[in-house]
Amino acid sequence: MADDRRAPTPGAVGQALPRRAVLAALAGLALAACGRRAPAAAGEPRVVSLSPSTTEAVWAIGAGAALVGRSRYCDHPPEVLRLPSVGGYADPSIESVIALSPTLVVGARGPAGPALEEALRGHGIATFFPETESLAQIEDMIAELGRRLDAAAGAEAAVARIRARRRAVEQAVEGRPRVRVALLFDTSPIFAAGPGSFADELLRLAGGENAIARGGPYPSISVEHLLALDPDVLLDGTAVEAEAQQGAARLAQLRDAPGWRSLRAVREGRLRPLHTDVVLRPGPRIGDGLAAVARALHGDALALPDAAAVPSGPPVPLSPGGGAGLVHPPPSRVP
Repeated sequence: MADDRRAPTPGAVGQALPRRAVLAALAGLALAACGRRAPAAAGEPRVVSLSPSTTEAVWAIGAGAALVGRSRYCDHPPEVLRLPSVGGYADPSIESVIALSPTLVVGARGPAGPALEEALRGHGIATFFPETESLAQIEDMIAELGRRLDAAAGAEAAVARIRARRRAVEQAVEGRPRVRVALLFDTSPIFAAGPGSFADELLRLAGGENAIARGGPYPSISVEHLLALDPDVLLDGTAVEAEAQQGAARLAQLRDAPGWRSLRAVREGRLRPLHTDVVLRPGPRIGDGLAAVARALHGDALALPDAAAVPSGPPVPLSPGGGAGLVHPPPSRVP
């Protein structure tokens, strides 16, 4: 039976946030709101992004030069690692954010919720923390960033790419039997993709039927519950690219672990790792994430074209205002 725990926000998958840590972070934000105010903003936009999905979105629309800070989880594209980190999403350093003189702070909506936005606004900093629990909301987030950062053409191109990948996947899986599947974000405890999450939508669009039909977007369930659901396929979302070797070892252990070895999907060899973080991030690469889910469900032989690589421009020197400027290919070069 599902309990009251929930998986971490998509922008920080794999980083569980205990209730005590969240409460401590909120207390810190309240204290920080009483401190000094941010300097007046002027000139070009300066963006601090507190989640990987929004960092990727700012870059993808061609506004990478506006990025001046990031969260510790932001790692794509690699160029953003040059930017200073201001902490995590639930525990950012308000002083570090203020020191970067941002005109806008963006991030995925998560456990800190309105308190984080209120603390930042108390310093005169504009914020944008949208819901991204569906492809439509992800597209809206990208479009709004385009409007706010004067990059509407780049945003349109990024959204068009997501839609093109979606059409390609839907055509590839059309007519195939639907696969009953469970997508796991963690295994100790087990967190799964549930109804109302963007991952649930990915499963459906990829030709799957989510075996997790209750408990909210990111329910915690027991192995016994998973046994009762008896999915045809188990997708392991815990093994992202940076942890591929650990993921493979975890899968080997699960095959022999009590409870897990009794699962039909495990016995019949349908426990499949997703060695990519694009499935877990509700950002501009979500179309590629959808394709990865479709291949995991139906096999690598699925007739699905690979996404064209988007070349990255070189980083530019530090700007006089502080953070490292980043450039991105003009929108016309985005597929």
